[in-house]
Amino acid sequence: AMNRSLNDVLMIAGAVTMIVGVMMALVQHNMKRLLGYHAVSQVGYMVLGLGTGSAIGIAGGLFHMLNHVVYKACLFFVAGNVEHQAKTTELDELGGLARLMPVTYIACVIASLSISGVPPFNGFVSKWMIYQGLVDRLRIPSADRSITALCLMAALFASALTLASFMKLLHAVFLGQRRGWEKFHLKEAPALMLIPCVFLALICVVFGLGAVRGPLKHLIFPAISPSLPLRASDLTGAWSPVPATMLVGTGLLLGAVAFFLFRGRLSLRRDASYVGGEVAPILDENAVTGTDFYTTVQELGPLPKVYEAAAKGRFDLYEQGKKVFSFSRFLQYLHNGVLPTYLVWMLLGIAGLFLALLR
Repeated sequence: AMNRSLNDVLMIAGAVTMIVGVMMALVQHNMKRLLGYHAVSQVGYMVLGLGTGSAIGIAGGLFHMLNHVVYKACLFFVAGNVEHQAKTTELDELGGLARLMPVTYIACVIASLSISGVPPFNGFVSKWMIYQGLVDRLRIPSADRSITALCLMAALFASALTLASFMKLLHAVFLGQRRGWEKFHLKEAPALMLIPCVFLALICVVFGLGAVRGPLKHLIFPAISPSLPLRASDLTGAWSPVPATMLVGTGLLLGAVAFFLFRGRLSLRRDASYVGGEVAPILDENAVTGTDFYTTVQELGPLPKVYEAAAKGRFDLYEQGKKVFSFSRFLQYLHNGVLPTYLVWMLLGIAGLFLALLR
């Protein structure tokens, strides 16, 4: 009974972490802050997988930890490329970089789909295993099925919100209206900065297509098999990665062929934007970005006050700790970054150590 209660606590903590992290990520206007909140949200999946107590759920949580290292590192490398070339990561100041930075864009798309749990990438496989762990827990008569069902719904909901927030990121940074980057001669990042992005994006694909024969067989299953025997046959559900990927690729290929065949028959007209009957000047401040995709989220029910409190650091344990433990200001004063000060503290520390040894 105690173990089941601890499992419930872990699952609830994981579910809350997922939802809170992704809800904060939805409203961010800075690329790196958005990725940081998603790191918090993805940890919730890992905790949720461990909390299921089933072999497949624990394996899914561990595999998701490995996958998170891959796709989140790729996304931060992408953010570094964008900042290095455009000199900013503010979403309001970006847009239309897909043609100028195509390799970075493709790597970002793959990593974004992976973290969102879209097949056939590695993030889907680990989330799939976590879902299976929750379903297996629903079959245990003594388990609290209501908590398990709510956690399962929270995991699915958080995954959908993750995809939504990364659609916002992709639109704001790489799609949408171009921001006049031509005058800065902005181009693709250097090769040394592209290699990590491409390598990690390829791992997202390889770990998704060959999850069972690769990382699960050689890394994840052996790590937990001594206490929880687990085999590839325990992966319930119909999921054949290679045929499914071929079907997805065929559908995309047919769509591309249809687009190019009928593109010439489309009747399109490009015109200027008008405001009050006058042609609006082409200025960056008039460009439509993806930062306001989910502004309405901040206006739902009690969320405005919650977001306002979060922006002020009310939920930041570090900031609140500084107020509670006032002596930390004195420690900050002592750590002033001046080298002679640190040398004095080292000498005093050595003197104190000598006195203690002499006694």
